[in-house]
Parts: sequence; structure tokens; C-alpha cells
Amino acid sequence: MNAPFPHAAMTAAYLGTVASVSTFKLDAVDDIAAAARDRRERTRRLGLDTPLAWGWLLGPLLLLLYWSVFSITGFLDTRILPAPWTALTAGIELVRDGRLQANLAVSAWRAAQGLAFGTVVGVVLALVSGLSLLGGYVIDGLVQLKRGIPVLALIPFMILWFGVGEAMKVTVIAVTVFAPIYIHTHSALRAIDLKQVELAETLGLRRSTFIRHVVLPGALPGMLLGLRFGVTAAWLALVVVEQLNATSGIGYMITLARNYAQTDVMLVGLVVYAILGLGSDAVVRVIQRRALTWRRTLGA
Repeated sequence: MNAPFPHAAMTAAYLGTVASVSTFKLDAVDDIAAAARDRRERTRRLGLDTPLAWGWLLGPLLLLLYWSVFSITGFLDTRILPAPWTALTAGIELVRDGRLQANLAVSAWRAAQGLAFGTVVGVVLALVSGLSLLGGYVIDGLVQLKRGIPVLALIPFMILWFGVGEAMKVTVIAVTVFAPIYIHTHSALRAIDLKQVELAETLGLRRSTFIRHVVLPGALPGMLLGLRFGVTAAWLALVVVEQLNATSGIGYMITLARNYAQTDVMLVGLVVYAILGLGSDAVVRVIQRRALTWRRTLGA
């Protein structure tokens, strides 16, 4: 009568062993999953976190903060550099007079024309030079010669060739913009993977199709990078040309204020140039991010 009890005890022991093994397996799986998560987290730390939408404003805001603190404490003499609120007050007065808007419109139009001409010429010559050995021999050497000549040294010849009017100013800006556009686009073209070229040849693509589907997408990152440098170069060149016999523009406003020792107006002009450079670079970066959504990089 008591015979079944040993079997029951053995069954219970067996079930307990199975439960222990199952628990051990589950714990092992959890440990493996936790280790995998740790590895992923360690790997993720090697890259960058998700960028903030307005994180690029941190540097300028810190500069404004330091400038304000130094002005309040007297560490920065206002005779050397006026306080930020002085520039703000002067800017409001210039806006009320209409001088700032009028000069800003003239400067923006000059910079836009020079940027457009320099970009078109730079991209076209980069395509000719990057896709042709003869074009590379002829064009690339001339561009390298031009890079060795400062733009300031070309201005006297520009005045002789084009006079002191708008044509000279726009040409100087275009020449300044041309160099970074050409260099970065040409470098991106020559850096296209040869395997893509061989694949296009294997598929029998026509040259126009090859340029449209392989060359232009491959050169787009370099061209946009050159555009960022070109936009900044346009504003830098604008500062120079607007101080040469100009009758309008932000540079003319700064020169006129310098003659009358109006440091607050001069500061407004510098701040406007800085904002224009920062804003235009931000616009190009947005275009770069939208146009290169297919490319995953460290900063993406």
C-alpha cells in the first residue's frame, strides 16, 4: 500500500530538478541579454548622442554671455568694445531710420549675386576638370595658381578691368567663392569609388546617365561642404569690397561710422555680418542634412 509514495517522492524530486534547471536557463538567458545590452551601450557611447535642434547656438550664446558679464564688471572697457545693449540700442535706432534695412538689402543682393556666379562657375569647372584628364591638367593648375594669389592683391586689377561699380564688387565676391566650391567639388569627384564606375560600365550606362546617377550624387557631399565655405567667403569678401568707394551697404555704413567715430554703429555692422554668416551657414547645413539623408555619418 505504501509502494506509490517513493514514486511520488521521485516524481517531485524530478520536477524540482527540472524547475531548477529551467530557472537556471532563464537566469542564463537574462544574463546573456544583459551582457548584450551592456555591449550595445558601450558601443553606442563611442558615437555621438542625438543632436539638439538648436545646439549650434550654444557657442554664440556663451560668447554673448561672456561679453555681457565683462561689460557689466568693467573688465572690458566700453571705449574699446561697446556693451551688447549699446549695439542693440544703436541697431533699433538704425532700423527706425530705415538705414539698416536699406544697406542690408544692398549687401545681401551683392553677396547673393557673387555667390551664385562663383558657385555655378566652380561646379562647372570642377566637373570638366574632375571628369577629364586634359581638363584637369589645364584647369586644376590654373586654380592652384589662383589660390596662391590673395584676393586683396587682385582688387587693384579688378578696379582697372571693371571700374569701381557693382561689377567689380560682385566679381571679387564670385572669385572668392569660386575657390572653395571648386576645390571641394573636384576632390569629391576624384574620390568616387572606382567600383561604381566599373559597375556603370558593366551596365552600359550612357555618359549622361552616368553623370546624373553616379557622378552628381557622389560629388554632392563635397559640393555642399564647399558651399558652406563659399557662403562664408562671400560675406568676408563683401566686407572688403563695400569699403572701396561704395555708397551703400553694411560695409559703407561701417566706414561712414568710422569717419565719425560712431563705435556703436560700427559694432552694429559687425554684429550684422556675424549674424548673416551664422544664419547662412545654418541654412546650408539644413540643405546638406536634407539632401544627404541617404548617408549615415557620425554626426547624423
